Amino acid sequence: MKTQEAVEPEVKLSAWGLATSIDIYNCDPAAIRDAERIKQFVVELCELIEMKRFGETLVVHFGEDERVAGYSMVQLIETSLISAHFANLTNTVYLDVFSCKGYDPEVVAEFAQRFFAGSHCITHSNKRL
Repeated sequence: MKTQEAVEPEVKLSAWGLATSIDIYNCDPAAIRDAERIKQFVVELCELIEMKRFGETLVVHFGEDERVAGYSMVQLIETSLISAHFANLTNTVYLDVFSCKGYDPEVVAEFAQRFFAGSHCITHSNKRL
């Protein structure tokens, strides 16, 4: 059974939504330091998991402390929110997807890891009641 088949009925029947955090390590430094590539990632991810974007993708670089410096991204979707922080120091992506519409966290994790050329990722999902 695929994750989508396991998650979607749960979301529809007993939860308000599903929140997934995906930490992707050893990403391509050029990919996580390019605002246009980050925006393209959002477009492709939303198409892949069939989420409708609401408004423009916000991508901002900030962080005076080298430990946290990098781009942050926010994309409203009609069913909630996708956000991420891209840590320059460690070349790590911290991606969050929260939606009341069902989606497959494994599909998101595999796509994001491949898009940013990460070596591995850790994924956590929880139902929001």
